[in-house]
Amino acid sequence: MFKRSLTLPESGKETFFLWGPRQAGKSTLLKLLYPNGVWVDLLKADDFRRYVARPELLREELEASGPDPTRQVVIDEIQKVPALLDEVHWLIENRGLSFALCGSSARKVRRGAANLLGGRAIRYEMRGLTSGEIGDAFDLDQMLQHGYLPRIYESTQPRKLLDSYIADYLREEVAAEGLVRNLPTFSHFLDAAALSDGDPVNFSNIARECGVSNPTVKAYFGIMEDTLIARWLPRWQRRAKRRLAGGPKFYFEDVGVVNRLARRGELERGSNGYGKAFENWVFHELSAFIAYCDLDEQLTYWRLPSGIEVDFIIGHMRVALEAKATANVTPKHLKGLRALAQEHPTIRKMVVCLEPRPRRTEDGIDILPATNFAHRLWHNDLWT
Repeated sequence: MFKRSLTLPESGKETFFLWGPRQAGKSTLLKLLYPNGVWVDLLKADDFRRYVARPELLREELEASGPDPTRQVVIDEIQKVPALLDEVHWLIENRGLSFALCGSSARKVRRGAANLLGGRAIRYEMRGLTSGEIGDAFDLDQMLQHGYLPRIYESTQPRKLLDSYIADYLREEVAAEGLVRNLPTFSHFLDAAALSDGDPVNFSNIARECGVSNPTVKAYFGIMEDTLIARWLPRWQRRAKRRLAGGPKFYFEDVGVVNRLARRGELERGSNGYGKAFENWVFHELSAFIAYCDLDEQLTYWRLPSGIEVDFIIGHMRVALEAKATANVTPKHLKGLRALAQEHPTIRKMVVCLEPRPRRTEDGIDILPATNFAHRLWHNDLWT
């Protein structure tokens, strides 16, 4: 079992939402932290049927057992019965109970006018495995090939599990909740979207390839975001001396899913697929670290109309970081960082790569091997 980096409140201290993709380890973490908690699992068909028909049963059952403010009440897959949130709200206000509200899709809760508890619940997000959680057993190639979901990362049959995971997503998250009318078209869209992982999204091209309208494609991307399959990386917005370009980039939450959808096969160092997977991993590590450490830092990217860009900007031009899956970083790999430094000379500049040892260029660019980057990041020694 991996020691997860996400810190959650002590039992009975706080009500919170815990969102995250399926199989990220949310339920495992909650069971570990709240072994004496009251558990409601809406993935169980009988529990789901009972509560969807009569949400007030939650209040009646907790009242009958004697409300204990020191215990955490865990409701797993809360998005399946959003009406339970009204009962949760009443129990917080009148009985002082604390709830852990866990789910893999915020769409029905956010867009169905459900009770979001009036700001009484903190929001946490669970990501897939990070290098810091794996520790000394971290294997970059294994993570880039298999992805970040704990069960699949450790599996001896990751391909079959990934295929089942994708099929379950289509069946359970999309089809079961009626999020799209044409499931085959949405499935084709997922394949097309996977090819754009880590790139600015061209909605028109994807719409044309899938035979649907631009608004439909934008709605499909919204479904992926709401069901926590992928997330946006916005472009740096504040203008400096030059006009900037590009819309937001879109990254899948799990690189193993991307590999299967994009049919990359076995990744080999030096291939385009390996390079794309490497960039996805760096985004995953950075975004997870910022979220888990509750840093007030936005993650963006920077791009000029000429096409020169920097993969990741941390905070208000605090750190600029490039992901280059090469064992020989040359001046051509540093063009973006050097162009950015002309306008922001005090920004820290880094390249995460496959070179064997760290080094620093004459103009102050840190060249970091992937394992060195990962170690320094999770020991909070990357930009402090």
